[in-house]
Amino acid sequence: MTTPVTIIGAGLGGLILARVLHVHGVESTIYEAEASPTTRGQGGLLDIRDYNGQPALEAAGLTEEFRTLVLQGRQAMRLLDRHRNVLLDVPDDGTGGSPEVQRGELRQMLLDSLPDGTVRWGHKVSGVRTLGRGSHEVAFADGSTVVTSLLVGADGAWSRVRPLLSDATPEYTGFSFIETHLFDGDTRHPTSAQTVGGGAMMVLEPGTGILAHRERGGNLHTWVMLARPRDWFAAIDFTDPDAATSRIVREFDGWAPELTALITDGDTPPVLRHIFTLPVAHRWDRTPGVTLLGDAAHLTAPNGEGANLALFDGAELGRAIAAHPGDIETALTEYEQALFVRTVAANAEAPDLHDLLGDGTPQTLITAFAAS
Repeated sequence: MTTPVTIIGAGLGGLILARVLHVHGVESTIYEAEASPTTRGQGGLLDIRDYNGQPALEAAGLTEEFRTLVLQGRQAMRLLDRHRNVLLDVPDDGTGGSPEVQRGELRQMLLDSLPDGTVRWGHKVSGVRTLGRGSHEVAFADGSTVVTSLLVGADGAWSRVRPLLSDATPEYTGFSFIETHLFDGDTRHPTSAQTVGGGAMMVLEPGTGILAHRERGGNLHTWVMLARPRDWFAAIDFTDPDAATSRIVREFDGWAPELTALITDGDTPPVLRHIFTLPVAHRWDRTPGVTLLGDAAHLTAPNGEGANLALFDGAELGRAIAAHPGDIETALTEYEQALFVRTVAANAEAPDLHDLLGDGTPQTLITAFAAS
């Protein structure tokens, strides 16, 4: 079977690419390893920027739908010290350019905007090979295959498509996050809810931090941030949630109990997430019939740009393909030349974990807000 545009991965970037193509009358098929849209949770809040994420949604014709998902007041941000003293408190006055939405709701909005059957669930890629003249064959774990004249790797950090273009592999940053949730915070965890406030809350020290967000329904989403080797985490048994939580919270001895409660009172088991990146200037030579977008192209540590860049990548690639019907190589050349430039520029402007949890923290963040 041969398809015109084959997209691997039903994340935000792959979905918006399919949507923009659909708007322009170009057919595509997305192959996704997960069995359904609800196989796993889709992460927390995303701030959708007015200079990349929002224009991408406008190109997809989904601005009005997006606005219905915005959680009012979530652009508020407070910075505390370990004793719960307020160092910085920035309210959401409604004028910010990065409204917050739930990632899962945004993904569902994109799914709902596509024709039935666009996404083929339960298709885990087992291999990809070049057939020549810009064609590629994708093999799936169930034994099926698809041949395509345009293959797009939107399949994230550990992309199976990337090796067709690049030898780069993600490297550990030295930072890991431990994720947990406190549900119905205002009722069940009122002190924690008050501590977090109306939007985001951060407590930062060199090598150690807590970040929490107020999500829909007053749910509190917490990330513990630690600069530790992977071997340090390997010694913790995360299959025993109580033991893992006890070990993690020991890194916060002397912190206010209202802050450590965001770790110890979690309603979900702690989930370890190592943070990996690709080289900042990752790029590749033009290879016929294949390209990348999102984390497959430019994986970075969490800095607020990842999802926005994936959305913008997908929209720009869709528009390039639509603008050059029958001339895939011109479309991909234009897309990639702009991609490489904007990726470096975006990450140069974004906060870095080495700054947020470096020796100068939290003063570096306070100074950055004062200058903005």
